[in-house]
Amino acid sequence: MHKKIAFLTGTRADFGKMKPLIQILDKHQDFEAHIFVTGMHLLETYGYTLIEVERCGFKNISTFRNDTHEASMDLTLAKTITGFSEFVKNIQPDLIVVHGDRVEALAGAIVGSLNNMLVAHIEGGELSGTIDELLRHATSKMSHIHFVSNNKAKSLLEQMGELPESIYSIGSPDVDMMFSNMLPDLQTVTSYYNIPFETYAVAMFHPVTTEHHQMEVYATNFVEALLKSSKNYVVIFPNNDMGSQTILNAYKTILKHPNFRVFPSIRFEYFLTLLKHSSFIIGNSSAGVREAPYYGIPTVNIGTRQHNRSISSAIINTDYKVDAILKGTETAEQVVLEKMTDFGNGNSAEEFLNVLKSESLWKTNHQKQFRALI
Repeated sequence: MHKKIAFLTGTRADFGKMKPLIQILDKHQDFEAHIFVTGMHLLETYGYTLIEVERCGFKNISTFRNDTHEASMDLTLAKTITGFSEFVKNIQPDLIVVHGDRVEALAGAIVGSLNNMLVAHIEGGELSGTIDELLRHATSKMSHIHFVSNNKAKSLLEQMGELPESIYSIGSPDVDMMFSNMLPDLQTVTSYYNIPFETYAVAMFHPVTTEHHQMEVYATNFVEALLKSSKNYVVIFPNNDMGSQTILNAYKTILKHPNFRVFPSIRFEYFLTLLKHSSFIIGNSSAGVREAPYYGIPTVNIGTRQHNRSISSAIINTDYKVDAILKGTETAEQVVLEKMTDFGNGNSAEEFLNVLKSESLWKTNHQKQFRALI
């Protein structure tokens, strides 16, 4: 059995989660991994993270620049479909793998389905806020195979009419990385990024696309609260969704402030080390409701972007007001820490490989069926 597997990645985040899956296939003689790199990876403003993909040493990397600094999602979808369509017709993959709730993932699933190619979706069946929820569910419906994080996600996909035999619960691949021996030590990370703080919090604040008209107020309040807290922060740029420029404008006031180190992007493994040793994480990143609780790190989760995501005693939810955010920073280190175990045990890559080695996967019907629960 020799199968070509095409992975589509548009951001530093989805690549970090798919990397363990690509690595395990790259070492296996029966599989040939191809990586289609697009989206934020090719934008200098956000760190040109194509470099991080290339540093992994994977054999088959293709690139497609689909974006400007802050493109509308519909244009990004259209451009990614165009580029990815040409790519898959070139290499003729046996399986296309996409991740999560980004518009690039939906583009990959659309291209695969319309070209009669099997599509696998990583981490479908989860709930979130804003437009991400629609994108994730739409991607699941355009996919034939589902690699989910837990049985709750499996159940939600079944409610959407997906066949139980097409859903495989393998945990979340980033947990593999979180507890692997591949993470650098803290001294290596702080030295590499010139971070002088002994204690610090991680700050990541993304646009909320359904509330983009209010992003200027949200971003201004966020920065004001961080300044008033008088704590040290490692700040990482947002994604490039509508409203990102407003956040970057707000960050101009802290670029040279001694309590802040601001970065367009940080390598995924280095980011995990920083998170693991932080006092808390603040903002509205999924890292605050996924990775942080796994490490037992408190989270100050602001606003609606992670609505309906994971619940943990280590997560403090606040609104966008300065006083509420500031109170969150003051109480974060006093919360009762409870490590999360809802997203697997760190063996997702092995589970993924075992499924791909099974004959039943490759017999999946390309003509999707809807399974009614009544």
